[in-house]
Amino acid sequence: MTTEAFGTAARVLLYSKPGCHLCEEARAVLEAVCAELGERYDEVDITGSAELMRTFAEEIPVTFVDGAQHDFWRVDPARLRAALA
Repeated sequence: MTTEAFGTAARVLLYSKPGCHLCEEARAVLEAVCAELGERYDEVDITGSAELMRTFAEEIPVTFVDGAQHDFWRVDPARLRAALA
């Protein structure tokens, strides 16, 4: 999901990579919680950047909320809701 068409930055950012089952699970949680709360999320494929690969390769999926790292490996729906409240 991209946010550029809306003209505002998403509050939630997911760093992921293709073929990652944990990323698929995190994406499903983000989609559900963000839809429930009327928020958007953006997703970045870390394989497109050597710097992101160095930073996040062992922690993906990594989520950020309002610019601060929120979770890695798993996304807890209740914790995400609280962060977005």
